[in-house]
Amino acid sequence: MFHNSQIEDCNPRKAVVLLSGGLDSATTLAIAQEQQFVCYCLTVMYGQRHAVEIEASKTVANSMGATEHRFLDVDLRKIGGSALTDDFEVPKDSANNAGIPITYVPARNTIMLSLALAYAEVVGAQDIFVGVNAVDYSGYPDCRPEYISAFQTMAQLATKAGVEGRTMSIHAPLMDWSKPRIIHEGLKLGVDYALTHSCYDPSATGKPCQHCDSCLIRIAAFAELGITDPALIQSEETP
Repeated sequence: MFHNSQIEDCNPRKAVVLLSGGLDSATTLAIAQEQQFVCYCLTVMYGQRHAVEIEASKTVANSMGATEHRFLDVDLRKIGGSALTDDFEVPKDSANNAGIPITYVPARNTIMLSLALAYAEVVGAQDIFVGVNAVDYSGYPDCRPEYISAFQTMAQLATKAGVEGRTMSIHAPLMDWSKPRIIHEGLKLGVDYALTHSCYDPSATGKPCQHCDSCLIRIAAFAELGITDPALIQSEETP
């Protein structure tokens, strides 16, 4: 059951939620709402080739009753260095390879969290939620617990709120969860995964490729739960 912005509290707790439109961020939003935060969603358009996620983020935020949903444009294509922002081929049929994958976007989470931190200060939020996960994406250096801890320390030092003695908290509730557990918990909270999109290399019409790392991990997780990915069913039904 989702919570709308009207919480019976004269001082409702506010949180900024980084929302990509993918499975993890939608689940993270549901968790923040379950904890009775008034949620301000932020989607960063960083030049990713899977821009269909941006449209998915709009649908997710609307369906889940986010208080506000803002978009920021930071074109990381001008820096490149990733298969998601450059003219590199997205790896296929190679989930969970060792090492840092070419789909890693240099400093992406640091940039996104910094923007979320600025947004939080403006709306008066002391909490930021991010759907990073160190289990399925352990090759990404900015998805590790020590990184989130370090960023929270920085946030405390770098903000007006922190200097004035208020605690700035970075929440990464999915950090050590497996993908099946994320889906299981999200379903209990009422997340409609048919609205989400995770593919790194979708077709021109937005259909998932079903062969990139993100697709393979997602398909396997739903299969482990004995469920067909509802987003996949929807894409097959769409002309």
